[in-house]
Amino acid sequence: MAIGTLSEVVLDCPDPEALGGFYAEILGWKVEREEEDWVTVAGDGPFKLAFQLAPDHKPPVWPDAEHPQQFHLDIRVPDLVKATDEVIALGAVKHHHQPGLEEGFIVFLDPAGHPFCLVD
Repeated sequence: MAIGTLSEVVLDCPDPEALGGFYAEILGWKVEREEEDWVTVAGDGPFKLAFQLAPDHKPPVWPDAEHPQQFHLDIRVPDLVKATDEVIALGAVKHHHQPGLEEGFIVFLDPAGHPFCLVD
């Protein structure tokens, strides 16, 4: 028997409103809760992402083991080329380290520096 259920995945960032809007746009979700230091976005399913204000946020440096990424989001897309253009237009940066091009995924950094992958 489970002790509980996952409520949301929370990312620290310097600007919760901006990063929440970034992921809401990518995922087609809506902002569900917005406060000065916290934004939650959600879609129709049970999953939610939240963004918490961390004024001194330092993004991970990947693949540097001294400053590990700790986790990342994989976002499945129907068209990797089109999705690449779209996330870059929203403010993502294509990471210089691309270990999965042959396996069908591309690594990006969101506007706060968190790595995420688009997966076909």
